[in-house]
Amino acid sequence: MNRIFYIGDSTVQFNKIDTYPQTGMSQVLELYTAEHVRVIPHGKNGRSTKSFLDEGRFVPVQQMLSRGDYLFIQFGHNDEKPDASRHTDPYGSYQDNLRFFLREAKRVGAYPVLITPIARRIFDAEGTFRPGSHGEYPNAMREVGKQEGVPVADLTALTEDYLARLGDEASKPLYVWPVDNTHLKPEGAIRMAGFLCEELARFGAPYADLLYKPEGGDSVTSDK
Repeated sequence: MNRIFYIGDSTVQFNKIDTYPQTGMSQVLELYTAEHVRVIPHGKNGRSTKSFLDEGRFVPVQQMLSRGDYLFIQFGHNDEKPDASRHTDPYGSYQDNLRFFLREAKRVGAYPVLITPIARRIFDAEGTFRPGSHGEYPNAMREVGKQEGVPVADLTALTEDYLARLGDEASKPLYVWPVDNTHLKPEGAIRMAGFLCEELARFGAPYADLLYKPEGGDSVTSDK
């Protein structure tokens, strides 16, 4: 049994009926993974790398994480927030916190994966997609991945490109629109998890070995 511990914010969180139709990527990831893979969600709405650590939410992961496990790390939406309880500097405390997660994974022989935040659904009055809603945080994460030799699933780049091609109207069913343009509906979570799995396939073994492969077929990922 391979275990994926998936930490992050609302885009990761496993939701119950009280927050429906909000759906986190951890809820649907097993649609794409092999039968020997178990996804263990630890995402929480509104958390940044700072508040996730300060609230002790990483402690149970540290206690369970062991050799051969995977640690998926997806933060950025709330590290941008200005309040003192969540804000991090992209090239300071944000990177420091990411490196802490990586060290803890490597210490026990687990495989860490950095995942840049998925794009917010922001279009202007003319219906043109507006990229860059996460500022420098995606690039700061890419930098850490390069420096630490850890694979980076660049969902920011993939989802920004996808939303730009999909367009304003066609992208609405993926998000909890018109309530907001950040949280995902089931359709959106499935699509975004598919992009993540495309990245895992690109990384090759052992990451690609996590993916479901139908008989006689390739790994199943999202339909672009």
